[in-house]
Amino acid sequence: MKYKRLGLIVAFCFVSWLVLALVIFSDNLTKKSDVETRKGSLLKYIQELELQISQQEETYKLLVDKLKNLTPGHENVVQAMELKHISDYEPKTSFLTIKQDVLQEKSVILPVLVFSCNRPDIRRSLDGLLQYRPDAKKFPIIVSQDCAHGATAKVIRSYSDASQVTYIQQPDQSEPIVPHGEAKFKGYFKIARHYLFGLKQIFRTFNYTAVIIVEDDLDVAPDFFSYFASTYQLLKNDPTLWCVSAWNDNGKASLVDVQHGSELLYRSDFFPGLGWMITKQLWDELEPKWPKSYWDDWMRRPEQRKDRACIRPEISRTRTFGKIGVSNGMFFDKHLKYIKLNEMPVDFSMQNLSHMVQTAYDADYIRHVYSLPVVSASDVRTNTNLPFDGPVRITYHTKDTFKNAAKFLGLMDDFKSGVPRTGYHGIVSVFLNGRRVYLAPHSNWKGYDLTWS
Repeated sequence: MKYKRLGLIVAFCFVSWLVLALVIFSDNLTKKSDVETRKGSLLKYIQELELQISQQEETYKLLVDKLKNLTPGHENVVQAMELKHISDYEPKTSFLTIKQDVLQEKSVILPVLVFSCNRPDIRRSLDGLLQYRPDAKKFPIIVSQDCAHGATAKVIRSYSDASQVTYIQQPDQSEPIVPHGEAKFKGYFKIARHYLFGLKQIFRTFNYTAVIIVEDDLDVAPDFFSYFASTYQLLKNDPTLWCVSAWNDNGKASLVDVQHGSELLYRSDFFPGLGWMITKQLWDELEPKWPKSYWDDWMRRPEQRKDRACIRPEISRTRTFGKIGVSNGMFFDKHLKYIKLNEMPVDFSMQNLSHMVQTAYDADYIRHVYSLPVVSASDVRTNTNLPFDGPVRITYHTKDTFKNAAKFLGLMDDFKSGVPRTGYHGIVSVFLNGRRVYLAPHSNWKGYDLTWS
């Protein structure tokens, strides 16, 4: 009886163990089946996504092909679509993203044309250009000399003999015909004639597609060449641009963001000069009507500018050391010698410059400026009565109110063809006492008053 009871207990335990093992095994099979089911569903979902992406790509290609056949000037529109398709992650500037591989286009040659006359210390300018030039083939230097000044010619030849520059000479050394009463401005007539000769050589004789223009009294910044190389495609592709300049007319150290402004670029309705780039296409337009004198003010006239803008930097990439010249040092002691030359090099080929395209720039820039609190020039200068940090706006209603505010803050206050220096839609940007300040016309302003000359 005792052994029979013990046998029953053992048999019961064995049966219980078999039942438990069966339950556990069955549960594992169920879980494994669930995992396999989930894996199968996930793979199916991935395959469906891949199919949808493929279909979208095919649809996109079809739309682009149709657009090419239906839209006049389709190349620029298609480029905008393609670049937007790549850069949708930047909502404020994604309308047109300039591809970095295009910005670094190796086939484009950008010659540097140096205008010279009678300044032997052109050596200083040439040494700076040669020091920072990254590629002699991409950036050939051509020196065009007027005046037949022997000492200056000797200096230039020392560089051309070493195959560092190409030397050309303005052949017409006759005295220009000057209107009555303008004899003292004869030098401006010679300069305009020299520019005509030099630019014809660049675009007609050498057959380049663009040119960077400097004069023999300019220092250049270390990133001078990077700046122009990387803005070339902007100039070429945006019809609302007609030049790129290295110069900020309000570029005194006290008026720019020296610490953080090296990368900042602006659009400007004012033609700055003093280190600038144009294309052959623009020269085709300008050459037939090139003026006899005062070429820079002529460039600023509305019939030449045609509502087009220039790109200019926050911190200048050129600086003039030429106090003595045709202008007899006008503005030099009071202004030009204080211009800040950039000392913090920027590799502009690594910058996304799509925000400089007009459609993106205008929407952001103008909205931003007119959203700012309005203060007085006195408050900004003394840095008092400003209960907030950050950018501010000073409103002007007339030419005189602008001039008063500009003088008070130390800005250039003159107008050329109704446009204030560095102005864009009438807005002038400076950096004063650690904050961004915009002098902006009142919100009902409709455009430049061309009587503001």
